[in-house]
Amino acid sequence: MGVEIFETWVCDSHTCYLGTDNYILESMPQYDHLPISENPNKEHFTTYLKNHQQGMTDYNTFCIHCAETGIEKWVAHLHKRTCTYYDKQGNETLVEQIPK
Repeated sequence: MGVEIFETWVCDSHTCYLGTDNYILESMPQYDHLPISENPNKEHFTTYLKNHQQGMTDYNTFCIHCAETGIEKWVAHLHKRTCTYYDKQGNETLVEQIPK
């Protein structure tokens, strides 16, 4: 039942955990619905992400920034050690390596 992938949706921060043998667990929404911008802005998102990773923002602020810059969700592949951020059209906005 080990989790291999988790997918977090910015609109309400619910997360789907996917594991071996078709294991699926979905969390409850964490906050009220956020509208996701139709106009992705990779440059601004990247700045917000770096700021968040440096501890300059809390989780809720980061999610608001994701919504403002058109990020609909992120998907972490634990075995590949990647985290990919997607816009509303399903396009990859940014792929980053998860540090060991």
